[in-house]
Amino acid sequence: ISDCGRGNSKQGFLRQEGNIMIQRMTNTEKVKELFEGWEETLIWSCLQGVMGEIYADDARNPVSAMAILGDFAFFAGEPDEELISYKPDWCHNEFIIMVPQNDAWAALIEKHYQEKAKKVSRYAIKKETDAFDKEKLKRIVASLPEEYELRLIDREIYEICQKMEWSRFWVALYRDYEEFQKLGLGVAILKDGALVAGASSYSSYKEGIEIEIDTNEPYRRKGLATVCGARLILECLERNLYPSWDAQNLWSVALAKKLGYHYSHSYTAYEIRGY
Repeated sequence: ISDCGRGNSKQGFLRQEGNIMIQRMTNTEKVKELFEGWEETLIWSCLQGVMGEIYADDARNPVSAMAILGDFAFFAGEPDEELISYKPDWCHNEFIIMVPQNDAWAALIEKHYQEKAKKVSRYAIKKETDAFDKEKLKRIVASLPEEYELRLIDREIYEICQKMEWSRFWVALYRDYEEFQKLGLGVAILKDGALVAGASSYSSYKEGIEIEIDTNEPYRRKGLATVCGARLILECLERNLYPSWDAQNLWSVALAKKLGYHYSHSYTAYEIRGY
């Protein structure tokens, strides 16, 4: 999915940008208040030190902060152009999705990146632990035609996922299979031994996972994504993990509703190409 995975910088001070020092936060408690009320599991992953990293304008008294994980960067606190323009040394991505906390951050992103920034709408899904009908989800899983095989992502499937662009999103942010096995969780559908659909953890936080789901193009519109989603949700519930869902488009919103989620609201993000 990206080379902007968990991050691997070991130093607190990184480099000077303009008149401020961009610093990696080793004590994320100092920026927790800046992200207060933002129900985004990728931010929680960074704050908890599970995955991703947080950077700020000042390590001791930060007023502006960026949480970065995978293809996403979230900006909170006082808008700061130096922070928006900062790219960690370990991040080799040319594409990233920037999510502003408010209109002031959004305006700054547009000003700095100009034509490189594409404004898009994404869709937040409510995080409700009691929203799921387990019996309905079990019926969805049982509806899978016999010619398909539904499996948890084990080492074999993990390695297959890495080899194909359309499926590597499911495991890309984990350093190796051992880390995926420890932190992540996923299911996959195979036909004649070939991977055709799956749902997995894009990222992990202490209380759950952020779901990434996709189907190989020739097998779309057959209900396979629905089956994968249902099985993954059931697996999460059995393990006392929350299966968080954030929708890129209205199709994803519709699928989420089919599985028991409820729509919350749309929000603005910027797809930055040439990051």
